[in-house]
Amino acid sequence: MLAPTRSRKRIGVVGAGPAGLAFAVSAAERGHDVTLFDAAEAVGGQLDIARRIPGKEEFDETLRYYRTRLAELAVTLRLGAAATAEQLAAEGFDELVLATGVTPRTPADIPGVDHPSVLGYLDVLRDGAPVGERVAILGAGGIGFDVAEFLTDRGDAASLNPPVFQAKWGIDPDYRERGGLRRPERPAPPRTVHLLQRKTGKVGAGLGKTTGWIHRTELKHRGVTMVAGATYDLIDDAGLHFTVDGERQLLPVDTVVLCTGQEPRRDLYDALRERGLEVHLIGGADVAAELDAKRAIKQGTELAATL
Repeated sequence: MLAPTRSRKRIGVVGAGPAGLAFAVSAAERGHDVTLFDAAEAVGGQLDIARRIPGKEEFDETLRYYRTRLAELAVTLRLGAAATAEQLAAEGFDELVLATGVTPRTPADIPGVDHPSVLGYLDVLRDGAPVGERVAILGAGGIGFDVAEFLTDRGDAASLNPPVFQAKWGIDPDYRERGGLRRPERPAPPRTVHLLQRKTGKVGAGLGKTTGWIHRTELKHRGVTMVAGATYDLIDDAGLHFTVDGERQLLPVDTVVLCTGQEPRRDLYDALRERGLEVHLIGGADVAAELDAKRAIKQGTELAATL
């Protein structure tokens, strides 16, 4: 429980992702007057994207909690238009907090990265861009795995439907078979997906220690090919040309999805600093490492405790 503030401030927060939501709610709980800006029509940011991944539906409840608390605490919401430096400066806030998140990185060193077959992960997860039946995903971090699960899912909501989950993993809840096991029932995935990374280590090595094996196993069941140590040579009409261990190879894919990292989104930060305003950076705008909602929420809450 955060202690009530002794000095009520007007605070402007830009970005309604996990960091911005955590800060806005915590600061309002302490008694500050908080205004939360976001260019999107609804709050959520990366949480709103993550909740669309099969198995991550729990983020719906996270967002429901934050929407409820924002309303209960009378946080002012200004959604649907990007906040500008001029606007924020004119508002005369006592404190400004930027939780503007990240922007996907497009690797300029890949010839053909601007080919029509190339999509970013936001095009796929957020914008619903059409994806072909044969797909190469470049980048095998958490986002790459999420995109692979999203594209190979049949829409049967296995994580929310116990009978479907049990059938997929070969669980016999009635113990008609020895050990409560039965032959798994796995329908063919809707796409053929290849997951590639430049690093030579194990694909998915950076996933959670207790859950990473589940994601790797699930994708193997879905026939996803995982390739480490790949050098991306060219993307053209024939597909993805790459090299592994000196051997040139071609994947004749319809779609290439970039999951090749993120950069902090700080253009507004620079514009505000040029005006001599002090600004706090949190979340992906501060450190654009592998997206981590837990870290973002912790950072937002801790900053609110200090103001």
